[in-house]
Amino acid sequence: MQILEAIVLGLIQGLTEFLPVSSSGHLVLFENLFGIHEATQAFTILLHVATLIAVFIYYWKDIWALICHPFQRTTALLIAGTIPTVIIALLFNDTFDTIFGAGKFIGFNFIFTGFILLYADSRKEGRKKIRNMSIFDSLIVGVLQGVAILPAVSRSGMTISACLARKIDRENAARFSFLLSIPAILGGMVLTIKDMITGDVVLTEAFGVMPMIAGFVTAAVSGYFAIRFMVDIIKKGKLKWFSVYVFILGGILIADQFFLHMIIK
Repeated sequence: MQILEAIVLGLIQGLTEFLPVSSSGHLVLFENLFGIHEATQAFTILLHVATLIAVFIYYWKDIWALICHPFQRTTALLIAGTIPTVIIALLFNDTFDTIFGAGKFIGFNFIFTGFILLYADSRKEGRKKIRNMSIFDSLIVGVLQGVAILPAVSRSGMTISACLARKIDRENAARFSFLLSIPAILGGMVLTIKDMITGDVVLTEAFGVMPMIAGFVTAAVSGYFAIRFMVDIIKKGKLKWFSVYVFILGGILIADQFFLHMIIK
């Protein structure tokens, strides 16, 4: 992997982890475009660590409050939201990987994300804050987050949409979605590390130090600004523009899969 390729993948991961357009789908897409097929799991772990840092920096006050006072309602809600995701991942991750791996059918999943975003944008804004959420609200959000283990189904898009559907106001929907990303990303990293170890992949030998650093820094910086941008977009109720983007991208990938065979091979 060249430094420029690492920077591009870091930028894609940092932006698409928090924009509702699916980081997994975009990484699959660009890895196919670059022809990168060795140790991608290891590099993905590195990029996910970088995006976690972005969440910690942006929401450091919320996270510090959770650390100082762990036995609070927000903690219970985050645990409740994580449980369905873990169950879905453990039960269906290998099945989904078999069916949708190597970029198969990601065009359809992008389009599915677009419909969910359109639905969320059409909802009348609720008034709930995180402190007013029920455990059932959190479980629903967790189930939708679990669906996002499908490549090209956006985790942030699913969780934000679920929050809006449960009448949570837009600012708190974004906050809960991004806080919930912490255990989700950590859990995904654990599964990826397991696969990486069984595959005997050595990160530094596969990529080199400079591409690793370049990708890491790019993902962290772009992730931070993506969170800021996304929070502002959610407040203004403009998710439909992301749906237009994933509809177009999904249509292109479907055409490529069945007719052109130029992108996903």
